[in-house]
Amino acid sequence: MRYHSTRDSSVSVSSAQAIVQGISRDGGLFVPENIPALSREEILSLADKPYVERAAAVLSKYLTDFTEEEVKSCAASAYTQERFRSPAVAPLHALEDGVEILELWHGPTCAFKDMALQILPHLMRVSAQKTADGKTIIILVATSGDTGKAALEGFRDAANTRILVFYPEDGVSPMQKLQMTTQEGDNVAVCAIRGNFDDAQSGVKAIFTDPAVAERLETNGMMFSSANSINWGRLVPQIVYYVSAYCDLLRDGKITMGEPINVVVPTGNFGNILAAYYAREMGLPIARLICASNENRVLTDFIETGVYDRNRAFHTTTSPSMDILISSNLERLLYDLAGRDDAAIRQLMGALKEEGKYTIPAAMHQKIQSLFAAGSCDDRQTADTIRRVFEKYGYLLDTHTAVAVSVYEQYRRDTGDATYTVIASTANPYKFSDAVLTAVSGPSDAGEFEKVELLHKATGCEVPPPLASLRGKAPRFTTVCNREDMEQMVYDLLHIDTK
Repeated sequence: MRYHSTRDSSVSVSSAQAIVQGISRDGGLFVPENIPALSREEILSLADKPYVERAAAVLSKYLTDFTEEEVKSCAASAYTQERFRSPAVAPLHALEDGVEILELWHGPTCAFKDMALQILPHLMRVSAQKTADGKTIIILVATSGDTGKAALEGFRDAANTRILVFYPEDGVSPMQKLQMTTQEGDNVAVCAIRGNFDDAQSGVKAIFTDPAVAERLETNGMMFSSANSINWGRLVPQIVYYVSAYCDLLRDGKITMGEPINVVVPTGNFGNILAAYYAREMGLPIARLICASNENRVLTDFIETGVYDRNRAFHTTTSPSMDILISSNLERLLYDLAGRDDAAIRQLMGALKEEGKYTIPAAMHQKIQSLFAAGSCDDRQTADTIRRVFEKYGYLLDTHTAVAVSVYEQYRRDTGDATYTVIASTANPYKFSDAVLTAVSGPSDAGEFEKVELLHKATGCEVPPPLASLRGKAPRFTTVCNREDMEQMVYDLLHIDTK
């Protein structure tokens, strides 16, 4: 299996090179040369297997330059009972007949990013042995909240690796900020930026693709890679949990082999739902992919109109991990639907950079609408959904999963589609205690951990130990910089002399 750049199809690298490099030098994203098939027989055979074996089976189809033993070792090292609080790793919770919540937050940082970022360091280690020539790998991350902590925890004290995380100063929840700024490890660093996530993401991408920066790192025996979902090694493990959810439904007799399901995903950067698209293209029986947005509904508008336009007001919401106007992973979908026409993608991405918008051809838009449905909800609807679901089912949603549930309810009312549905749940509700507490029992002026206690008293839901243990911890990282200073901050954090 070779990997090509979305902006230059002549680029051809191994999966190990794609993982270590993170992003193509032309600014494009690496994609597999074809999407491998997952047969009915293979899906059936995985139904009674544990998550580790399901992961190895899916990953082996994409990482063909890894040995079977290497893939199995990476999966077994990542998805352990010490790291994931649920034996199922990514369990399903039946909300009602025909609607399941896929809980992706039982890992060490209580967010779905753990599903990929617990295995990425192992994939990176094996890939570096094959391709990095002994260089120190610098993991450079922009985060809207959850990726940062999950990456910091995953790469903490990893050999021959350092990790630098940038986050929007006022664009994450207090719990997310505390998780990042108190991170332990000798090879980690965190810096806030004055701006939003798009500013952080654009800044990181500019640094990644600057030849002068790469040359300076090379001189110092270093090279960049990424833990954002622009890195194929971050995206490919996310395919696994959709396959695993289908296998669980088969095992429990809730569906029969070949019966289609719908998948609902709350998403801002499009990576999580793109993984479901790849699972569908592999042969997983997914009927509709339902894209759920918050008030920053750039993806909803795009799916409905075929026009991607980031020239709009940016809203800071109670679901901050979705406060995004530039959805990087959409480029991979467009490349696939354009018949791998790199010239078409260069034109679209050039228009996005220069004008802030692009319009896709009618045929491509028709194809997207045949695959995807979309909807959005605001903070009021999010809060209403959290309260209503808890009162009706005794199940507590976080603010992102509540967006997905609200959008699914809108979709079902509008279409009458009663297909068995899996809703991706992306974070534990205690990561957003203020908003969830306000939704359940009203606003409070208490401190962050007092709100955690109040939410526990109001709902009886367990406080995850990784979050409870943060109480009283003093931040290690307090630096804030402007977007235009991010490159110099990278040099400073790496102790590279630029004089």
